[in-house]
Amino acid sequence: MNRAINLTILVASIGLVSACTDEPIDGDNTPPSGSTSGDESSTFDHMNDGISPWELLDRLQKEGPPRYTSKVHSCPKVRYATLGRVLTSLGVANVGGTAAALSAADLYNSGDNAMGAPNYANRIRENIGISTSGASREFDIFAAAAPEIITKIGTLDRCKTGGPTGAPASLFNASNQCEASGITCLIGTPAQAAHLDLCNLTISSASTPQVGQRLAVAALLAAAYTCE
Repeated sequence: MNRAINLTILVASIGLVSACTDEPIDGDNTPPSGSTSGDESSTFDHMNDGISPWELLDRLQKEGPPRYTSKVHSCPKVRYATLGRVLTSLGVANVGGTAAALSAADLYNSGDNAMGAPNYANRIRENIGISTSGASREFDIFAAAAPEIITKIGTLDRCKTGGPTGAPASLFNASNQCEASGITCLIGTPAQAAHLDLCNLTISSASTPQVGQRLAVAALLAAAYTCE
């Protein structure tokens, strides 16, 4: 009796298993057209050409492996505290202290959240990525700091050629043309012809030379400290 029951259960199980197959009932399991399907006009067309192994080998030999290039070619943002020290070294006063409203120091002091500064009280580390709000606030700071930097750059030790006792650098000459010595101090690397061209073009395109000088200083600083 038990044998008959077991045989009946086995036959029923085989029937259930055979019913759970991938074969469609109607012979067509293609989903209907609509929001869940697409074609070349509504989806991204991926390139399937691949890459030559010789091209890949040549790139690896020139650039190094990904774990290396991701470090040397990456572009993290300038840390909040580092930016404050840069501004101070360029002659911006009251960084980290009480400052006039909308001055460069005030924009810096009140822009810690926008620029992803660390929040130690809540155990939040600094955001090392460049965000839109952080980049915008950083450029606002450079634009506000430009007049102060232009005024003080000739008195800064870091901007004197040949050391603290050397000749002071100058951003602009009497003809409102940009000077390489001042740009070198401003961006921290030797000024190239492209820097001078950009600087002079910015001044000549502005409504007044003074406005152009401030824009040129802000643009050069932004380019130097946002990996552009």
